Formats: sequence, structure tokens, C-alpha cells
Amino acid sequence: MWLNFILMSENNHTPKRYTITAALPYTNGPIHIGHLAGVYVPADIYARYLRLTGKEVAFVCGSDEHGVAISMKAKKEGVTPKEVIDMYHAIIKKSFQDFGITFDNYSRTSADIHHETASEFFKKLYEQGDFIEETTAQLYDEEAKQFLADRFVIGTCPKCGHEEAYGDQCENCGSSLNATDLINPKSTITGSTPTTKETKHWFLPLDRYEGFLREWILEGHKNDWKPNVYGQCKSWIDGGLEPRAVTRDLDWGIPVPAEGGEGKVLYVWFDAPIGYISSTKEWAKREGKDWEPYWKDKDTKLVHFIGKDNIVFHCIIFPAILKSHGGYILPENVPANEFLNLEGNKLSTSKNWAVWLHEYLEEFPDMQDVLRYTLTANAPETKDNDFTWKDFQARNNNELVAILGNFINRVVVLTNKYYEGVVPAPSNFTEVDQETLDALKKYPEIISSSLERYRFREAAQEFMNLARLGNKYLADEEPWKVIKQDEERVKTIMYVALQIATALAVLSEPFLPFTSSKLKSILAASNELGWNDVLEKETLLAADHKINQSQLLFRKIEDSEIQKKLDKLEATKKANENEKKAVTPQKETITFDDFTKLDMRVGTILEAEKMPKTKKLLVLKVDTGIDTRTIVSGISESFKPEDIIGKKVTVLVNLAPRPLRGVESQGMILMTESKEGKLVFVNPDEEGVGNGEGIS
Repeated sequence: MWLNFILMSENNHTPKRYTITAALPYTNGPIHIGHLAGVYVPADIYARYLRLTGKEVAFVCGSDEHGVAISMKAKKEGVTPKEVIDMYHAIIKKSFQDFGITFDNYSRTSADIHHETASEFFKKLYEQGDFIEETTAQLYDEEAKQFLADRFVIGTCPKCGHEEAYGDQCENCGSSLNATDLINPKSTITGSTPTTKETKHWFLPLDRYEGFLREWILEGHKNDWKPNVYGQCKSWIDGGLEPRAVTRDLDWGIPVPAEGGEGKVLYVWFDAPIGYISSTKEWAKREGKDWEPYWKDKDTKLVHFIGKDNIVFHCIIFPAILKSHGGYILPENVPANEFLNLEGNKLSTSKNWAVWLHEYLEEFPDMQDVLRYTLTANAPETKDNDFTWKDFQARNNNELVAILGNFINRVVVLTNKYYEGVVPAPSNFTEVDQETLDALKKYPEIISSSLERYRFREAAQEFMNLARLGNKYLADEEPWKVIKQDEERVKTIMYVALQIATALAVLSEPFLPFTSSKLKSILAASNELGWNDVLEKETLLAADHKINQSQLLFRKIEDSEIQKKLDKLEATKKANENEKKAVTPQKETITFDDFTKLDMRVGTILEAEKMPKTKKLLVLKVDTGIDTRTIVSGISESFKPEDIIGKKVTVLVNLAPRPLRGVESQGMILMTESKEGKLVFVNPDEEGVGNGEGIS
């Protein structure tokens, strides 16, 4: 039955076309920098590069709108799943457009064409007898009256001991789990301890595909897949593959098209990867193309861009589904990235520990390329990496501004100054000129070599090395000095520099698409120039061609802007820490008579000074309305003495005096913490309230 299945090796043929997929994002929240760095920027760089080299490309993606995460979000917000997916689909799609991610088609798994395609896959495998049916005990929430699939249950991971593992995966160790594997499981719906209840499901027996997967991956891709991808696949295969459920007890998703499938839907990791195929169908129909060659022709190269948490699904489960169906090509590469952290901590949607794309553009408008470049230069290709705002500032100021922007600005300004913007005709080329032009022509191949091996960090730095070449050439040849003695020589220098500038305009497009467009406009360069033109053409910008006036490609980012971002994160961190704090249990019940013994009055701070040799203590003089007394308060880390003089406060005046560091404290100032963890006074209403008035 496997004879019609097409196996391909990327080493023995040149593809006619490329199908590039990017992981379908869940529509339960907006997109953040971790998504861009891990999947979408590298995928877009690769797609743009292939198009620039004249390749036929279908770059597809879409919103993943099924699964437990959607249902959970809907329940939490008291809305329908459709309201959730419609809102976030629009936000996510716009974010991709704003950052120049050039999908040929961005679809959604709620679309009819996807329901039809996924259902057809299930039916074919079902009719071929490729599933096994099992009745098993599943976790069940008696209070909510529903089965607890995947993220409706949380508990302790049996493999690493992480106490917040989900029913489908432990995000701490990356292990794939079943809900019944969890230790001390709890329902995320009601918080109750679940019971078990029998239910029937269909399973894909992965163990039947072990021989195929071992030959295809462990033997066929040992040398060309990234170590993290190959290693995780090897671990799974060597550990023994087990049947994997393809259905779930849920009311949101694609109904199971089989007898006995009532009340069940296709498991999201069965239907989601099929979304690549349905998105391609949608695109082909719109463009008047045939979709099948992009998924069934041996001369098509299929590449999946994903994060490391999706390796198993794209390298083992989805290929097993494709193989079982028959007639489809397999991915030639799955260049999965590791995770991106933020300022030393794991990105977290629930804790708001992220840089959201729509918020970034509010604070750094028209600076999409700066973020794209920073995420590429620091991409988590081989290990988890850290995004810091200081590095973001340094990449912008020290590389984009000081190297690329500086070179372009000097070339354009000098061309307008010396030749009114007209490209001068060169005279004789010196050895240095020829060496520089020869070096320029090598860069397309150098960068291509990195991109073809999915080394996007390396490729971005090689691109920046071309800008460094231009800067060094200008610095060595010093046209601003030579112009006084040899005008003909300067014409040649500027001609060479303008060829480098034009090459940068072309080669920057995969990495810095908005900058590339702006630079082409400044140079009035043709949009038809491609990757191979830089490699092959003797002249990229001809003599007598007129360029436009200079514009700054990038602006410097100030320290104050970065500090603002760091302050915001610090506030978020404190808020998260406060949420983690256990709420203090209620103290022993008191009577009303006990309460009336507390004498709380309005007072005004008259004097304040730090207590010597202490870190936290301030010595305050407070007018309580009945007297002026000394109160020692541990608030020095939150308030400067001079800032609180004249401040109205609430004072517990009948607290027994207590000596602190040799000073008798005669009362207590009432304080609390804000949600951000900031210490604040419990203030009385200042309007019409005088010192000494009681609080009841």
C-alpha cells in the first residue's frame, strides 16, 4: 500500500517549486516576539529569498481555530468560541501584515475547505482500516459534566516532576503526555479532582510506522536535519512509538465523520497540519492554479518552519498521516527553532511576560525591520536565546544605524553633493576597486549558502558584512579628501560605492523588507532587480542614472526609551510576584467590642528622616490631632523623606509604644501594596478631613 507514496531526497534533485509552511498560530491570543523569532521571520526570510532567486513558491499558513485552548478562552471570557477566533484571527493576520510576513495565503481552520479536507483525510484512513478503536478510561469532571482533554487538566509531570504540566504536554521538559499520565490531576474548569469514565476513541497506531520513520528520518536525514530536530525524533523512535488518539470528547472542532463519532471532534493535532494542505487549496483556487503539484509532485520541496514544541507532530505524526493516506510528499526539512526568552525569563502569555507586536508598533512605529533584524541576529536556532531591550538598542544603534545606515547616507549625500544625484561614469578601476567589486559579487552566494542551510543568523551577519565592506572602502579611499586633487578618481570611487549600495538594496529584502523598499526608492533602483543580478551583472546602477535625496534609513534609539520598556517589565514582574503570594488566611474572629478598641485617626507627617545604619526605617514626626508623636516606619526603600512631608496618613494611635533601634515608636502608619507591588499609604479622604478625626 506504500508504493504510491513519494519519498524524496533533497540531495539528488533540484526542486521545480517550493511549498513552505509556517506553524498555525492558536487564535487564543495575539502574536509576540517569540512567535516571530521561532517561526515566522525565518520562514519569511526563506520565502523572500527563494522568490528573489526566481523560484516558484507557495508560502502558506493560517489560524488554528480548534482545540481545547479556544474552548478554555471562550469559557473564561463568557463568549462563544467563534467570537474568540474571529477576534484573534483578525489581530494575528494584521500583525503578520504589519511585519511584512509575505504569506501567499493565510487561511483559518474554521473554513469550509479545511473541514472538508480534514474530514476526507479521516474518512480515507478510517475506510482503509488504518485506525484502531479503543474504549479507555479518561479523566472526567463531574461538576462540569465533561471529559478533560488536553489543557482542561493540569497536574504533576510524571517524567520531570513539574507541577503545572498539561494533559497533552509538559512545557518544562517537552514530553508529550496523556491526561491520565498526570500525577494529582486537577480540572482547570472547576479546580476539582477528576474521576475516570470510559469513552471510545480512534487511535493512529504509530508503532506500525516505526520501520518507515526509522529509515526515512534516522537513516535518510541524519546529516541534513538540525541536531535538535533529529535528536528529538530519534529519542521518540528509540523509546518505542505508541498509538496516538486522533479524536477528542469536545463540542468545538471538526465533527468525527464516522459511526459512533457523535459528540466527538478530530484531535487538533490531527486536523491542524492538514490546514497547510487546505490553505494551499484555497490559494490555488483563488489564483487559478492546481494545488496538487505543491503537495504531490516529487519535484516539489516541502519545508515546515516550526518551534521545538511541535517537532513530534510535524516529523512523526503528520508524516505518518500523510504516508497512511498515500500520494503526498514528505517534508525535506523541518528547521525547528528553540525558544526565545525575554530578559532572562520564559515568555508567558498568561503572565503578560511578552513583547506583543501590536504594542511594539505603538511605541516604535515604522521600526518593524529593527525588530526583525534583532530577532534574526539573536535567533534561537541551536539553543534557547534571550531577547533583551539593551541588545535591541545595540543592534539598532551599533549595526543598523552605524554600519548600514551610515554607509548609505554617506554615499547618497556625496552623490548629490558632487554630481547633483547623477551616477558618475567611472574611469580606470584600481586594484582596490576591482577587488571590492569582485568581493561584492561573492555575497549572493555566501548569503545563499547560509540560507540554504537554514542558518539565518549567519546569513544576516554576512549581509551586514557587505555594508562593512562598503564602509571600509569609503573610509580607505576618502573621496571627500581626494575630490580636491583628483575629481576623476572620485567618480570611480562613488560609482563603486553606488554599486554596493544597490546590492544592499536587493540583498536586504529577505531580512529588512521595509528598508529594502525605502532604499530602492532613494536610489530610484528597479524593483525588478533580483538575487542573480547582483551575482551576474557588471552594473547594477548605470552611469547617468539619477538618484533621489538622502533619507535616514534608521534612527538612533535613546536610553530613555529602553528604560521605559525595562520599567514596564519590572512592574509586570512585581505584579506577577504579588499574584503568586498566597492570600493570608483570615485571622481569628473578633467581636465588635474588640474592633472598637482600635483608635485610628487622620494625621499629617511633619518631619521625616532616615534612621542611621538601617536600610528600611524612617523616623517620622506625625501630627495626630491629639499630639505630635514619633513613629518609626519601615518604608525607606519606597519613599524619600522629603517626598512624604505634608502627606496625610492613617495612624493607629493606641498601639503600645515599642522601642526600635533606640527610638520609641508611638503608633503605626497604615500601608498596603498596589497590584504592581508598590507600597502605598492607606489615605483618608483629604477633602474636609482634619487631623485627629477618627476612622470608623
